[in-house]
Amino acid sequence: MIGLLHQILSGLVTGGIYASVALALVMIYQSTHHVNFAQGEMATFSTYIALALIEAGLPYWGAFLATVMISFVMGAVIQIVLMRPMANAPVLSSVGVFIGLLLVFNSITGWIFSYTIKSFPSPFEASRPLLGGFLSPHELGATVVTLAVLVAVYLFFRHTKLGLAMRAAAFNPVSSRLVGIRVGHMLALGWGLAAALGAVAGMMIAPVVFLDPNMMAGILLYAFAGALLGGIDNPAGAVIGGFAVGVIENLGGAYVVGTELKLSLALFTIVAVLVFRPNGLFGRVLVTRV
Repeated sequence: MIGLLHQILSGLVTGGIYASVALALVMIYQSTHHVNFAQGEMATFSTYIALALIEAGLPYWGAFLATVMISFVMGAVIQIVLMRPMANAPVLSSVGVFIGLLLVFNSITGWIFSYTIKSFPSPFEASRPLLGGFLSPHELGATVVTLAVLVAVYLFFRHTKLGLAMRAAAFNPVSSRLVGIRVGHMLALGWGLAAALGAVAGMMIAPVVFLDPNMMAGILLYAFAGALLGGIDNPAGAVIGGFAVGVIENLGGAYVVGTELKLSLALFTIVAVLVFRPNGLFGRVLVTRV
């Protein structure tokens, strides 16, 4: 029973990371109707920027905030420079751009920062285990940071005019333009926010898995599984799905398939959702009368 509780709590911790990336994927999907395959590589690049700032002498939380802001600008610039001209392009063209972004960010990260595996510092330290030894200080601290970010994003979208405008622009750009919303600006802000969320996820997971240019590859797959499970068009559902996939990964890896095959659980989740419930647990089913 103690081992089971430990696996569940650890799964919720990693699930929070998956939830952040899943939310970023959903935000991009709502505005483009495509999955940003480069989301993980962008998060990895941002994490390397944070490490460079820390090594340059900046305090951890100063580097954290600076990285989030840099990532926000990076995401907005990508939307303006690359994705805005592709707004009316064929589906395969947009997919090609996303795959190209993945390769470019992966190569640039290795070229600038090298492919050597590096350790990433954690700001959470304690002299003794927390919660009876079920969670490490970093796991507990990362969970608090992740939940705080997710709550802040929820409040922003639900209770601010800018957040409501961004939701409207992603949901129905034509009607949004008719009521005076600058859709292009809102989509750029959405991309920036998605990049910032990815940066937070990267900085929280890097102390656990260590830092290398391919760090987020598996995490992106788990996040994609969480987004599909909760509903690729439902931000709240994607967050719930991310936490659920974290628990499934830990329990399945510990008691079913073993740690070597844990990644196959994400693939199984993706296939099962697409076959049996394509809209996810909380996704909307659109019916068109003809």
